[in-house]
Amino acid sequence: MSTPDVKKQLFEQFARIGTAISSPARLELLELLAQAERSVDSLATLTGLTVANSSQHLQALKRAGLIAARKQGQFVFYRLAGIEVTQLLEALQSVGEAHLAEVDRLVRSFVDARDTLEPVDAAELAARARKGMVTVLDVRPAEEFAAGHLPGAVNVPIVELRERLKEFAKGKEVIAYCRGPYCLMSIEAVELLRAKGFKARRLDGGLPQWRLAGLQVEI
Repeated sequence: MSTPDVKKQLFEQFARIGTAISSPARLELLELLAQAERSVDSLATLTGLTVANSSQHLQALKRAGLIAARKQGQFVFYRLAGIEVTQLLEALQSVGEAHLAEVDRLVRSFVDARDTLEPVDAAELAARARKGMVTVLDVRPAEEFAAGHLPGAVNVPIVELRERLKEFAKGKEVIAYCRGPYCLMSIEAVELLRAKGFKARRLDGGLPQWRLAGLQVEI
C-alpha cells in the first residue's frame, strides 16, 4: 500500500470524528459526559431530547470512539472515552472563539457582559485554596459533584444557593465554578453572591479544564 493510500485511509477515519461532532446535540452530550458518567434517561432529561434520539446520538459518538459504555442491570451508562475527548472539545472551542465572529459575539454578549471581573485561573485558585484563602463553590448538580470535584469544594447546586447563603462567611472570598467556560451557573452564582454582599468571582473554565491543567480532582 502506498503512502498516499495510507494517508487517505487515515483521513477517512479522522473524518468520522468530525462527522460525529457535527451535531450541536452531540456536543452538548459530550459536555455533560465530561462532568460524570450518565445513563441515556438522565442525558435525555438534561438535554430535552427524547430517549430514542439521545440513544441515536450516543451510538454515533460511540462508533467514532469518543465515548464508552457499560451495562449495569437494565441500564447502560456512558462516559467519555478518555481525556483526549476533553482536549478535542477544548480545541474546538478555542478555534471557534478565535475564528468565528458569531462565537466571539455570543461570548461577549452572554458571558463577558454578565461578569466584568477577570475570572480566576486554575493555578491561582489552586494556590489560594491550599492556603485556605477562599471558599471553592461547586454549583453543579449533586450527582456531578459526587463524580468528581475540585479539592475542598463545597457543593451547593445553583437552584439551592439563595436559600443557603447563610452557610458562607462574608469575610471570605467565594470562587464559584460549574461545567465549563460557557456554563452560566457560576455566573449566576457570582451575581447572587455579590448582590448579597459577598466578595465572589468565578473560575476561568470548569471541572474539565481543571483536569486538563493536570490538577487534582477529588471524588
